[in-house]
Amino acid sequence: MTIAVLSAIARPILEPRLPDWIEPRWFATTEELMEIADQAEIGWFDLYKKEDMAEAARRAVRLKWLNSIYAGLDHMPLALLHERGVVVTNGAGINAITIAEYVLMGMLTIAKGYREVVHAQDRHEWLMDSPGKRELFGSKALLLGMGAIGSLIAERLAPFGVEVTKVRRTPGPDSLAPDQWRAKLGEFDWVILAVPATPETDGMIGAAELAAMKSDAVLVNIARGAVVDQDALVAALKANRIHAAFLDVTTPEPLPADHELWSLPNAHVTMHLSGRAQDKMFVRSVDRFLVNLERYRKGEPLEPVMDLTLGY
Repeated sequence: MTIAVLSAIARPILEPRLPDWIEPRWFATTEELMEIADQAEIGWFDLYKKEDMAEAARRAVRLKWLNSIYAGLDHMPLALLHERGVVVTNGAGINAITIAEYVLMGMLTIAKGYREVVHAQDRHEWLMDSPGKRELFGSKALLLGMGAIGSLIAERLAPFGVEVTKVRRTPGPDSLAPDQWRAKLGEFDWVILAVPATPETDGMIGAAELAAMKSDAVLVNIARGAVVDQDALVAALKANRIHAAFLDVTTPEPLPADHELWSLPNAHVTMHLSGRAQDKMFVRSVDRFLVNLERYRKGEPLEPVMDLTLGY
């Protein structure tokens, strides 16, 4: 029997489908996980508090495979897991559909000034003109990050007539290399961040990049708050050096109630809800986990496996 330490959140849909060679040990609280983490050969340690997940992973000295619903696992002790030879499968692509839809929603919201329409309804005021005059059609977007989420964003923007320039490690006719995009920032109406959180992407949008953007450009960040120098972004928004920012992620999270991003009229803070705006996350995750269990049993490669040296 193979011991798998698993979250009780997934138990109702996972337990009836587990193969007979798995001995599940369920945890419903952080304390329960800490008590049994060291028993796991297979672990699914997802918790809301990322530091507790990391501690569970450190305690799991017998662990061979760690699974997670989270796409970004930069909070985990990746170097230690690599040293121990643990295979890590993450949630890359699980929430890609809903996050891509969220990006499209954010772009349309800003283009059409829809937040002001909602405020007018709250005031019972009949607007005589649209507060937003933009069309997505014919606009240009720079898309940084071409994983599962970035690919679906590009796919969904195409029918709207948005010209998307992608940033790839290996550039092609419609894409730029990682060392080329900064010189072209002034050409784009939308700058969309869908990159993984790594030391390489930390602070990749700072004061210089914001200054290079068009004055009517919009920054869309569904990556990680740390990808953007938030102080520089606040300064740029207050000075109207860019038109707006659609921020599903911030630093820190939750954003303190007194943070000025909340009250800036050109900042749209959506509280890291993009991946939660759907009800299929656990169903998809369980389906993927069960397929990987069969592969694990047969000694076949699991999917998607993180490169623990790169961090994604």
